[in-house]
Amino acid sequence: MGEPFYINKRERVMNVKSIWGEKCVLSPSLICLDMLHLEENIRQLERAGVRMLHVDILDGHFSPSMPLGFETVKQLRQATDMAFECHVMGDPPEYFVDELLQIGVEQITFHLETAPHVDGLLNTIHNAGVRAGVALKPATPLSALDYVLDKCDSVLVMQINPGYASHKGESRVPYADRKVRELRRMIEERGSNAKIILDGRVSLENIAAYGNGTADIFVGGTTCVSVKDIPGSIARFNALRERLLGAQ
Repeated sequence: MGEPFYINKRERVMNVKSIWGEKCVLSPSLICLDMLHLEENIRQLERAGVRMLHVDILDGHFSPSMPLGFETVKQLRQATDMAFECHVMGDPPEYFVDELLQIGVEQITFHLETAPHVDGLLNTIHNAGVRAGVALKPATPLSALDYVLDKCDSVLVMQINPGYASHKGESRVPYADRKVRELRRMIEERGSNAKIILDGRVSLENIAAYGNGTADIFVGGTTCVSVKDIPGSIARFNALRERLLGAQ
C-alpha cells in the first residue's frame, strides 16, 4: 500500500454519520475489485467521490468462498478514510466481529442465521461505538427480525445466496422484490430507523426500482461497478441517483 490519506477515526465516524442521513447510497464491494490492483481501484473510487466501501468477510464454510483476509482489510484501513461497511458471512460470527472491531470499522452486519445470541452480538458491536445490523439469506423470512429490528442500524437483504456471486447460474431470487418492499413496510410500521442494504447482483435497474426510498444502500458488485471503468460506473450511478432524488 502507498502513503495513506489523512486517517482520523473521529473524521470517519462523522463521515459515516453523514452518509447514514443520505438516500440512495452506493457502497462498492471490495471483493469485486481487482485483487492485484486494490490500491489503484481504491484511489479511483475516492477520486470519484465514493465515501463508503462494502467489505465482505467470508469463512469458506457458511459461505463457500474466501477471497479476502483480515490482513488486507487492516492495510486498507490504514490506506483510506472511506467508511468500512462490513458484511460478515462466517459461522460463528463472534470471532470475525471481534477482529473487525479491532481493525476499526464503522458498520458491521452479521448473518442472523449464524448467531446463537443475536441480541447480545448487536450489543457487543454497539458498545464498541460501531453501527450494527443483521443480514438475511434469500429464504430467511422477515419474521426472524421481530425482536431485534429495533436494535438494528441496518438490515442487509441478500438477493442471491451468500458466497455464490461467482457462479453464473446464481441469479437474483424471484421473490426479492416482495421481500424488500415488505421489509420497508415493516420498518415504517415499527417506527424503526434501520437502513435497508441491498446486496447480490445489484444492477442499475435495481437502483432505479428501489432508490426512491425503498432501499437505502446498494452494494455495488460486478453488475454495477466495472473494474475496467470505475469512473464511468460511478458517474452512471450518480446520474441515476440525481434523477431519482430529483423526482421525489
